[in-house]
Amino acid sequence: MAKESMKAREVKRARMAAKYAEKRAKLKADGDWEALQKLPRNANPIRQRNRCSVTGRPRGYMRQFGISRITFRELASKGLIPGVKKASW
Repeated sequence: MAKESMKAREVKRARMAAKYAEKRAKLKADGDWEALQKLPRNANPIRQRNRCSVTGRPRGYMRQFGISRITFRELASKGLIPGVKKASW
């Protein structure tokens, strides 16, 4: 499990990126790089990191499901993810 502070930091970054999205787009279109640099660093959406919604794990993230590979395997084995079954051949 990721620390709660790491999860909260990601939420804060997402909120800030959404807040400044329109302003960033306008400054980029105008080519005003100096004003763009004065914005907070976390206003840049590149700084966000995908995290597992269950555990907060940043690595092995599966976009289609929004969870990490480990959590995916556990939930799929229990049959809790609709449309997913274990392959056997």
